[in-house]
Amino acid sequence: MSFDFTAIVNLMGLAAVAVFAISGALDAARHKMDILGFMLIGTATGIGGGTLRDVLLGKVPVFWVRDPVWIVVCLTAAAITYFVAPRLASLTRALVWMDAVGLALFAVVGTEIALKFGAPALIAICMGVMTATFGGIARDVLCGSNLTLMNEELYITTALAGALVYYMLSLAKLPDNYDLVGGFLVAFVLRALAIQFSIKLPNFYRNT
Repeated sequence: MSFDFTAIVNLMGLAAVAVFAISGALDAARHKMDILGFMLIGTATGIGGGTLRDVLLGKVPVFWVRDPVWIVVCLTAAAITYFVAPRLASLTRALVWMDAVGLALFAVVGTEIALKFGAPALIAICMGVMTATFGGIARDVLCGSNLTLMNEELYITTALAGALVYYMLSLAKLPDNYDLVGGFLVAFVLRALAIQFSIKLPNFYRNT
């Protein structure tokens, strides 16, 4: 069974924006913000990475200006989270896992969008990593939280792995979007393992 590739990428992009918007809203919940604060932080988190990607590529107006549905998705996800968050057992744990899903989705979607725009492979992979990580940075800065990417567990590495795997699988011309699924799974599984088992890269400066 075949699917329209562009439609799949758009659906994954919408899912990534929604998931990151939820992660931003969960951080707003930890800081006990009102519903407008949820919407602001959720939207900044959801569109942050894609905005940076489009600006650096010169793909303007940026995606959410061309099609406001992205903003609607962010606002809706954040508003729903405002009412759901009080029922969650652990806001921090929910935030970490939503961030992991969004990271993996954006790693492959950001890379694909950059490739489709005509960027060379190295630049496209960098765009995938930036798309996957910048929204979380925006969220942490706006909320005054510790930067997630400064945690010792694998973070940027997982986005890089997902982007690389997606690109390599895309060269193999696999059917039915296996490249998108493969890149997503690699990024998400690596991040999940890092969260569960505190997997870290060797770091000479950690104990100095």
